Order: sequence, then structure tokens, then C-alpha cells
Amino acid sequence: MGFSDNTTADLPQGDVRLLKTPTAQHLLSAALVARLAYTGKDGTPRLIPVNFLWTGDELVIAAFAGSYKIRDLRARPDVAICIDTTDAPPQVLMLRGQVTLAEVEGVLPEYATMQRAMMGEEAGTAYIEAIDQPGLRMVRILLRPTWVGVLDFHQRFSERTPAPVLAALAAAETAKPM
Repeated sequence: MGFSDNTTADLPQGDVRLLKTPTAQHLLSAALVARLAYTGKDGTPRLIPVNFLWTGDELVIAAFAGSYKIRDLRARPDVAICIDTTDAPPQVLMLRGQVTLAEVEGVLPEYATMQRAMMGEEAGTAYIEAIDQPGLRMVRILLRPTWVGVLDFHQRFSERTPAPVLAALAAAETAKPM
């Protein structure tokens, strides 16, 4: 089972060129929430939902300066991010790498874009205007992925999906009405 795009059909999980697959491009441009996994100060894992913006090269996440998340990411910048859908079959994009952090004065432009996309133009603009007060500091969290995984459970599966599961999925696909 391969992609119609032959340049990505045989890429292994982990290859950053998977970012060019239709599934990855769809998930990176959709109004979805990502899940950010990182290590907390006490050494235990954290998993939180975050809004994001894909620039074409980097995934941007915004945070308010002084948060525990920023403190923890400064100490341990290795992260994993998952962007996925819940419909069947799900589409999944998994990213790994180290983030870089840049603190800025005021509202990050990317944060304003994210809020408008998620809340709608009017509500997002009202929210941004309400928080854009003197002294506000935000942090741009940038991930340039070094590992990429894509699953669509139609053409691309986990590398260790059992044969009976693959057969059942293929049978279900052929049974769908056209």
C-alpha cells in the first residue's frame, strides 16, 4: 500500500520528508489542537493540548512567559507533538525534536493568528485586544522536526501493525459503498 505521491511512498517513519505527504499537509493546515509532550521539572512526563501554526518549516506554539511549561522546556527542550483526527480512520502526525524559545514583549503575531483560527475572527480579535496590555510577555516555542511519523490507517500504518489487523482494514475498505 503506497501513497499516490511516489516521492513519499516508501519513506520510513522518522523521515522528515514525510512532512510533504498529503496527510501531514492536511493536519498541519487544519484548525486542530496538537498535543505537546515534554518532561517536567520533577522528571515526569507532561502532555498538554496546544494551538499551533505551521510556517512551512517550523511548528510554532505560543506560551505566556513565566509559565511552568516554559521553565520546563528551557531545562529539557526535547519534545514530542501529536496532531490527529478522531474520525475513522484517524489521521496522525507525530513530530519529535528540540524546541527553541524566544521571549518577546506583547502578543506574538502567530498567537493572534492561532486564536482567530480557533475562535473565529471576531471573537479571536476581541480576545487578543483584551490581553494585549503593557507588560505582557510571550514566548515563541519553535520546533523544526527531526523525526516525523505519519499514520492514516488507509495507506500508511504503524510499522508493527499485525497482519490480521491490516487484512481486516483492507476488507472494510473494499466493503465501503462507492
